[in-house]
Amino acid sequence: MHFDLIKIFHEMDWMARGVTFVLLAMGIASLAVAIERLIAFARSRRQSAGFSAKAGALIADRNYDRLLHEAEACTASHLARMLAPALKIYLTHEWQMLDKPVAVVELVRRELTRKQEEVAADLRRGLGVLASVGSVAPFVGLLGTVVGIIAAFSKISITGSGGLGSVAGGISEALVVTALGLVIAIPAVLIFNALSTRDDKIQQGLATSAGEFVDHIEFGQELLNANTGDLATPTPAAAHVVARRSPERLDGSQVAAVS
Repeated sequence: MHFDLIKIFHEMDWMARGVTFVLLAMGIASLAVAIERLIAFARSRRQSAGFSAKAGALIADRNYDRLLHEAEACTASHLARMLAPALKIYLTHEWQMLDKPVAVVELVRRELTRKQEEVAADLRRGLGVLASVGSVAPFVGLLGTVVGIIAAFSKISITGSGGLGSVAGGISEALVVTALGLVIAIPAVLIFNALSTRDDKIQQGLATSAGEFVDHIEFGQELLNANTGDLATPTPAAAHVVARRSPERLDGSQVAAVS
C-alpha cells in the first residue's frame, strides 16, 4: 500500500487544506509545549536536588540567611521558589518568635500556601494546550473527512458519473485528514498524562517539604521556649533568636546575657 501524501494534499479542496493546516498548527503547539515542559521539569529536578542537599544541613543549623541565599540562587527550582518567600517572612519576624511564636508560624504557613498555589499554576502551564489538542484534534480531523466526502459527492452530482471509482479519490483524501487528527491527538494525550503525573508528584513533594519546614519552626520554637527561661545560659539556637530581636525589644539584662 502506497500513499502519495503530497499528491493527496494538492488534490484537496481549500476547506480540507484549511483543516489540515489547523491540525498541523495544533501539532506544532503541542510539541512546543511538551518540549518546554520537559526541559522545565528537568531543570527544576536538577536544581531542587542540589538545593535540598544543602538545605537539610542549613535548616538543622538554623542558618536561614544562607538558606535564603541558596534558595534565591536556584531560580529554576520549584522547591526553592516556594521556600524563599517564606524564609523572607520568617527572617523579617524572627525577632518576634519569643513573644508571638504562633503568629509568626502562621505567617510562614500562609506564605507557603500562597507560593504552593503559584508553583502549582506554573507547573501546569501549557498542559491545557495538550489537553485541548488531545480532545479536539480527532474532531477537527473528522470535520475534514466530512468536508472531503461532501466534496466527493458534489463532483458526482456535477459530472453525472457514478460508481466507487469516481468517489474513491475524494474519500481517501478525506480519511487522510482524519488519520492526521488521530496522529496528532494520541501523542498529545500520552504526553499530557505523563506530565500530569510528574506534576502531581512534584506538588506532593512540595506539600511535604512545606509541612516539614513548618514543623521544624514550631518544634524549634518549643526547644527555644524550654531553653530561654534562663537567659543567663542560653543554648546556641536560643542565643541566635534572641540576638536577632529588634533593639527596642532587648533590655539590658538580655543584651548582657546574649553577649
